[in-house]
Amino acid sequence: MEKPEKRGVIDTWLDKHRSIYTAAIRHAFVVSIRDGSVDLSSFRTWLGQDYLFVRGFVPFVANVLIRAGKESGETSDMEVVLGGLASLNDEIEWFKSEGSKWGVDFSTVVPQKANQDYRRFMEALMSSEVKFSVMMTAFWAIEAVYQESFAHCLEVGNKTPAELTGACNRWGNDGFKEYCSSVKKIAERCLENASGEALAEAEDALVRVLEHEVAFWEMSRGGQ
Repeated sequence: MEKPEKRGVIDTWLDKHRSIYTAAIRHAFVVSIRDGSVDLSSFRTWLGQDYLFVRGFVPFVANVLIRAGKESGETSDMEVVLGGLASLNDEIEWFKSEGSKWGVDFSTVVPQKANQDYRRFMEALMSSEVKFSVMMTAFWAIEAVYQESFAHCLEVGNKTPAELTGACNRWGNDGFKEYCSSVKKIAERCLENASGEALAEAEDALVRVLEHEVAFWEMSRGGQ
């Protein structure tokens, strides 16, 4: 028999903070896409705001890449992050194509409060004083929430509107799932050797990502 995959620190934290994690990956906005009841104006709002977020996410991932090159003990770590950074170019082009299709002019989109708050949080994580283990934990969480959320919209029994399946496939596909798993392994390895202070900071960063994700979904539904 195969040995079950070893549960790491992150899984323990997710159990501890299950309510906010569930709120992030099964938010009403995500559920509305899966059950086909989504308000398409909400999707347009999300599209415009997420485009702006991704543009702010690029320098964050670039910073993760630099830190991985300097501080990681495994050369493959840098390659994993580099793959994620490279894919963001395609992602931005996808947003532009979707914006054209949905009539969203990104040049006129103004970042809402939840978006601004999330991006400020990411910028703070780019400080050289933030430990690499903390940064990697937050990086995994940011990616994993989208993977978990949009994969749910593709599961058996979904009623996801045909015009939204492209968005769901972008983050819900198996390749992105494998990528998130690779990022999680890097984060877990960093946390194995982290000090008590770093562990507390990483747990806090994880929870704050989840809170920002919930606020972002709420914003898309007109909540902020």
